[in-house]
This record gives sequence, C-alpha cells and structure tokens, in this order.
Amino acid sequence: MSDSPSAEPSVREVLHAAVGALGGTERPGQVAMAEAVAESLGSGRHLLVQAGTGTGKSLGYLVPSLLHQDRVVVSTATLGLQHQLVQRDLPALVAGAREAMGTTPSYAVVKGRANYACLHRVREGVPDEQGALVDLPEGSLGAEVLALREWAEDLAGKPGSGDGAHGDRESAPSHTDRAWRQVSVNHRECVGATRCPHAAECFAELARESAQHADVVVTNHALLAIDAIDGVPMLPEYDAVVVDEAHELAARVTQAATSDLDPAGIERAARRARPHTDGETDDLNEAADALAAALARVDVGRIDVLDDELAEALARVRDMARACLSAFPREKSDGEADASRQQAKAGLEEVRLVADRMASLRETEVLWLSDTRGPVLHVAPVDVSASLRDKLFEEKTVVLTSATLTVGGGFDPVAAAVGLRPGDTEVWTGLDVGSPFDYRRQGILYVAKHLPPPGRDGITDAQLDEIAALLESAGGRTLGLFSSRRAAEAAAEGVRTRLPDHEILCQGDAQLSELTRRFAEEERTSLFGTLSLWQGIDLPGDTCRLVIIDRVPFPRPDDPLMSARQRLVEKRGGNGFMTVAASHAALLLAQGSGRLIRRTTDRGVVAVLDPRLVTARYGSFLAASLPPLWRTTDRDAVLGALRRLDD
Repeated sequence: MSDSPSAEPSVREVLHAAVGALGGTERPGQVAMAEAVAESLGSGRHLLVQAGTGTGKSLGYLVPSLLHQDRVVVSTATLGLQHQLVQRDLPALVAGAREAMGTTPSYAVVKGRANYACLHRVREGVPDEQGALVDLPEGSLGAEVLALREWAEDLAGKPGSGDGAHGDRESAPSHTDRAWRQVSVNHRECVGATRCPHAAECFAELARESAQHADVVVTNHALLAIDAIDGVPMLPEYDAVVVDEAHELAARVTQAATSDLDPAGIERAARRARPHTDGETDDLNEAADALAAALARVDVGRIDVLDDELAEALARVRDMARACLSAFPREKSDGEADASRQQAKAGLEEVRLVADRMASLRETEVLWLSDTRGPVLHVAPVDVSASLRDKLFEEKTVVLTSATLTVGGGFDPVAAAVGLRPGDTEVWTGLDVGSPFDYRRQGILYVAKHLPPPGRDGITDAQLDEIAALLESAGGRTLGLFSSRRAAEAAAEGVRTRLPDHEILCQGDAQLSELTRRFAEEERTSLFGTLSLWQGIDLPGDTCRLVIIDRVPFPRPDDPLMSARQRLVEKRGGNGFMTVAASHAALLLAQGSGRLIRRTTDRGVVAVLDPRLVTARYGSFLAASLPPLWRTTDRDAVLGALRRLDD
C-alpha cells in the first residue's frame, strides 16, 4: 500500500467520502457490508455477503479493500461489471477518498492476453492455415482489422491511464470476434516478452506491470481460476480476493477448465505444423480420421465409458501430436521471434493436452459429444469445489458477494459449491445486508396456478393467452424471460398475432445491445429473450413494469454436466435433484426476478407461468430464494394492478 498518515481513517469515513464523490446516498446495508468485509480481511475468516440490488455493494467491498494493508484482487464474472468498476467506481472512489485517506491508492485491471491487441501480430501479420504470414483480403473483415490496427498503433508508445486497461478489447473500435482474432494472441501463441521486438510497448505486459504496483487488482473469475487453481502465474502476489457476482464462480471456473477436441481442429493444427516439421504430419492427419470414424459410432450426449475404438483413437491423437512437437527443429536462443512457428506449436500442444485428458478419463471429469456443425468432444470437471477449497480458500482470505447468494433461504448451498463445509462458522460466516427496496410495496410475485405444468411440447396456447393478457394490461413494458430460444421466438410470434399494435422485440432480431437499447428507450416496447437477459441487464423506471418467466429454469435432463453432477451427489449419499437442479433453478429465478425492481421508485409484477412454484414440494425452496415481493395467484387482481400502473 501507499504511505499513509499516522491516524488510519475508518471504513465509515472513507465510505462516506466515496459515496459523496459518486453523488450517492449512504445506506445502512452498505455500511454493514463494508465493516464486515474489513473484519474478514483483517481476521482471515471467509465471508459470504448477500447485498440486494440498490445496496451499493461495489463500494461496500472496494473501500475496505483499498484500506487493507496488502494487495486485494477483485474478481468479476462479467466484463460489464469489470468496466463499471474500472471506469466509474474506482476513479470516483480514489478521488473522493484521497482526502480522507491522506494518500492516493492505486488500482489496475488484468485480463487474459487474448483481450489485448498484440503489436507483433498487428505489425508482422497473421499466420494462415499453412503457417505462413499473410495479409488480409479486402472487404468488411479487412476494413475492421485495418481500423483495429490503426487504433492499436495510435495507442502504442503512449502512456496509459494507469489502470492497466490500455489497448484492451473493451476500448477498441466496433468489431467482430473474427476481426479481433486477427490482432490478438492467446498465451500459448505469444512469442514471449524476452524474444518479442515489441515487448516494451506490449499492452498485456504493461497491464501486468501496472498490476505489480496496484493496491487493488480487478480481474475475472476465469483468470483467477487459472492463477489460483491451475498454478499459472497471471496475477501479482495478493493477500485476499473479493469475488463479486459470486453465484457465478463455480460455473465460470468450470467453464475455464472445459476443453474441446474435434477432427477438423486436429487437421488444422497439422496444416499449421507441416512447414515446420518437414511434412511429418501425415500420421496426425490419419489419427484425426480415426477419431472421426470412432465418433461416427458414438451417440450425442454424455459418454460414461470409453469404448476401445474411441480410447485408441484419442491415444493415437495424443501420441501423434507429441511426435509432431518432437519433430520441430531446435530453435536458436538468439533467433528472431517466429509467430507462425509459435502458433503451430501452440495448436499441437493444445491437441496433445486435451487428447491426453480425454483418453485418461477420470471419475472426476465428464466427457460428452455434441454435433451441431460436426462432431466435437468436450471434457469438463464434474465438481470444482475441492479445487477451489484447496487452491483458493486454504491459501487466501476470500469474500464472496452477490445480490443473489442465498439458495432456499440460506448460504449453505453456495458455500458447498465452492468447497466450504456448510455451517462451519469457524472458517466462514454469512451475512445478508438486505436491500433498500420495500419489495412488498413495490412489486407483486404472481404465479399462474391455473395453467397446466409446462411440458416438452413447447409454449402452449394457454400460456400465450396469459402472456398477451398480462402484456396488454401493462401497456407493453414487458421483459419476457424464456427457457429456450425456441420458446422466446414462439412467444414473440404468438403475442404479435394476438396484439398487433404492440412492439415485441425478440432476441435474435438484432444484436442484443441494440435490442436492450431500444427496449430502454421505447417505453411501451417489450423484449423477449433467453439466458443472457436473466442477469446483468439493468432497466430501471417505466421501461420494465412486468417480468414474465415461462417456467422454472431447471437444467435440461440431458445436460451432460448437470446430470453428471447430480449423479455424483447421489453417489455420495445426497439429493442430486435438490443440490444441483433445484439450486440452479433457484439462483436463476432470483436473478430473473431481480430485473424488476432496480430503484426505490420502481413498481411492477413478476409473473411466473409455471404452477409448480406453488404446487410442487420443492416450490417453497425455490420461493425462499426470491425477493420478498407480495405474492398471489389471483389473476384478476394482478391484471387490475398492471392496468392501474399504466394509467
């Protein structure tokens, strides 16, 4: 930390200054959270703190993090929150707290290398499928890449803002994923700072250098997992970590540890390696063919046991990738950086590692096959709780926070998912600081008990009639959250037919950012969509008066990862359905319901079209996770309330 005056400022003093700098209002829940986080960082006891929407939880953990004597890492699940912290909250906090603290704390952001433009790739060119450096063709892709190159060159050599966000994707001109890949590299493709002629200007290296001197480092869950669990040094040394959006931690760690393998990808790796191995890639291509033949006999879905043909094909891919790597001539230590060679080796190493992992399938991992545009094998850890416990919670002090951290009314399910023993108060404690909202006065939770339970045939006419009646009473202003893209599209089509005078936007009609902008700006417009709308979208005011949820969002029965987790829980003597499926649904329901009330002046209805929320035995468990809205199954009362709000 920076030098500080002899009289250390209190958390309350700095929080008060920070809230004032942001033009906000200090709230009791925010103060309680800040003091609890400070106590956790000081004592080393882990903290799970639920801070409802409107609490101001970002300042609730940032203030004690900046006051902590050692470096604190703040990890987020989404780029949106990361951007908010670095672009709004931290600058205002530092400016406002400077006088109270008597010093100027520092912060930085660290992302994965692929999130930064690579000056070597920008200046030297991009290796093609054969490993040769090529220029880009004309057309829209070429125009995008040219704009990105000009942007990167304009930034090169200029001082950054000091937060380590210089040259990152979030600040780049508008572009597609394909264009970004032409100006970036992942950590395996990087030629290395010691050999890159552009290392002194490298945006990723400068970000890491900035982080070495920062009091608070902002990163994401995936990078935290790579650093802490995989043991790959991505972050500077730190004492404690605050995990925001912590309900996403286990899922994001699992996602970061998931790998894919397919015959087309193996052949691509072979083509790139061919110029560097004197053509010794024929055996790898034959191994890819053998894998394709083996996969042709495998059903889509989870693979519990490797048959002999598939096991042999995976082992062959692994061995041939290793042989190709061995065929690379030894590189001279003083040689110039060779991007095509590095990319070729990176591709082969990825194939080797993933094939080896799949060939030696362990009980702790799940393997499955998908086939949308060709067969692809996937492998993921069934349960990451032990890894999180051993590599993160036993090494660092951890604060977990979210607006939705309790499941079924308690913290134990989330604690267990990240490796903490339920009820172990000597190791961790849970705190719910509530919300400034008066949910019972501001909103209604309506369950359409009269509707039949949802089935496998998709959305029904009865549900469409219900949606239309609710939406018409609300005057539009409706966010429809659906369990699948097919259901969202069917609902949009059905409601457009029933209510032709209402504007219904549907996910897929345009880019999601464009749809949400129109929904926010066009007051009587409605927006229907799927999972990406269930969380992270902030729509205060008259924009959203009604949130419709078509069904309890249980995972699909054939979901390979979720079904494997349920089976593992049952093997250990637990209730797989409640531990996995019901907990998953409860968190999503809480997130979806949370889209309604975003400010103290918001009013509206959350309508759940699935009667199981009040009729099934597990309904009370799910309901206990939801905001404490006034609850009813009275359709007429709800339609009347929506009409009054629309007057």
